[in-house]
Amino acid sequence: MRHGSGVRIATYNINGTNGRLETLLAWLDDTQSDIVCLQDLKAPQAKFPERQLKEAGYAYVWHGQSRWNGVAILSRGSEPVLTRRGLPRDPDPSQCRYIEAAVNGVLVGCLYVPNGNPAPGPKWDYKLEWLKQFTVHAKQLLALDVPVILAGDYNIIPAEHDVYNPDRWQDDALFLPQHVRKAYASLLKQGWCGATATIHTDKPVYPFWDYLRQARERSAGLRLDHLLLSHHLTARLKDAGVDRDMRGRSKASDHAPAWIDLARE
Repeated sequence: MRHGSGVRIATYNINGTNGRLETLLAWLDDTQSDIVCLQDLKAPQAKFPERQLKEAGYAYVWHGQSRWNGVAILSRGSEPVLTRRGLPRDPDPSQCRYIEAAVNGVLVGCLYVPNGNPAPGPKWDYKLEWLKQFTVHAKQLLALDVPVILAGDYNIIPAEHDVYNPDRWQDDALFLPQHVRKAYASLLKQGWCGATATIHTDKPVYPFWDYLRQARERSAGLRLDHLLLSHHLTARLKDAGVDRDMRGRSKASDHAPAWIDLARE
């Protein structure tokens, strides 16, 4: 359903553009989202679907690699101005996990945080270092004193009410309280606003359900996808949600798009 008169910004871990492009294009046409952050493209630079997105009315910047990772920012009706491709001081810059662009007066950072499992191990160490460098960069963005949004798959469950069965996840790299949950909390302490949690204070809003054991049907979800706002945008926040029905479509990603609506200036 098309949104109203505000500005809709969405984040969507698409889990591969190759097999899900038709679903993405149908969703873009249906919602007319103004800005979309995509993660897990699983496509190199040369295979990004430029023509199809352009025909759908979207301009774009992207940072892709074969088989894994990859991030993109789409913009309807305006050209995003690339400001950064790759996270500063990324401990492994070969992994395409961050891109940043200015879109209609808003600085948009699109991120795909490493999963980190199994913990402990090298993947866990990489996640912790990546989050450390991201936290430094996030603080620098706030210091610019301009409207900023950091949207993407954080691979962090911020609190126990953000997962269907918290006891099961206590030792998982998505949930470890003294590490990743602490890292997320440190972002909020910097001054970032978690948009979904601000709107939905009394119930869980899940954008992720595993493919196994009918997780979506059982509402056995996780909140991994977040949209963090600088104070300039917090004042304009009108609504937030998840397009849950996308998870039920044929060949769906295990994530559904999470979105916010902002009042126009």
